[in-house]
Amino acid sequence: SAKGIAEGVENSNYLVDTDRSRFILTLYEKRVDAGDLPFFLALLDHLADKGLPVPRAIRDRTGRQVQQVAGRPACLIEFLPGISVSHPTPPQARATGHALGQMHAALADFTRDRPNALGPEGWLELADRCGSDLDRIAPGFRGRIADELAIIARDWPTGLPRSVIHADLFPDNVLMHGDAVTGIIDFYFACSEIRAWDLAVTHAAWCFENDGTGFDATRAAALVAGYEEAMPLSAAEYDAFPLLARGAALRFTLTRAWDWLNTPADALVTRKDPLAFLRRLEFYATAEPVILLGR
Repeated sequence: SAKGIAEGVENSNYLVDTDRSRFILTLYEKRVDAGDLPFFLALLDHLADKGLPVPRAIRDRTGRQVQQVAGRPACLIEFLPGISVSHPTPPQARATGHALGQMHAALADFTRDRPNALGPEGWLELADRCGSDLDRIAPGFRGRIADELAIIARDWPTGLPRSVIHADLFPDNVLMHGDAVTGIIDFYFACSEIRAWDLAVTHAAWCFENDGTGFDATRAAALVAGYEEAMPLSAAEYDAFPLLARGAALRFTLTRAWDWLNTPADALVTRKDPLAFLRRLEFYATAEPVILLGR
């Protein structure tokens, strides 16, 4: 049997049950460049080989992983057990931080590279493309974004450790059974970037209420403690973390703003509120590392 899965906004996914096992069939839509698929699939294989809970793409009898279905590139991917949580607890945040640290440690010898199209230069380009329409979302939105982009251009850290990162580790991309991580999925924003920025993205995704209010310091401290069990932060990463977190919040403010302005009213995709990440950005703009990291 096969049935569509509502989760996911980048690709079309189907749950496929066979007499041998259960799989996810993914058809890659226009936001995923087929030329990037060898990178993503090599990344999944590398992490799975290291024992991380990451799904492999199934190879056919000739060893090929990428197929064509309905005129689109497609992969049959291992099914992992577990569910994503909508209101994570501190123990779940700690387990996720630990899994992220393990992933970064496992990628130390991964040799492939993929530029980050949604890094600081990409944020500037996206803001320019949105233009004055940003103020349709909220009064003064465009000016606030311009101010933040100027700070990022002036102060963005250099010389911090880099690696391939997940770059999108929201709760819906982590499968859990109780307080244990059973799967890390959806690597289609993975890229080469400042390693601690990946922790900052995860921090922004896991440590607030969905509307961007209610920073949870206990959850944040647990996330970071779990991460540092596997990948301790350096003094330079610690000091840079508030700015990295501002960059994480800015990235999702802008991508959500673009989608908000350009998603047709009759589209089946639900637009996500960009102001939820602007609120995170405002919090990070005045926060000290000890508040964010719990130490």
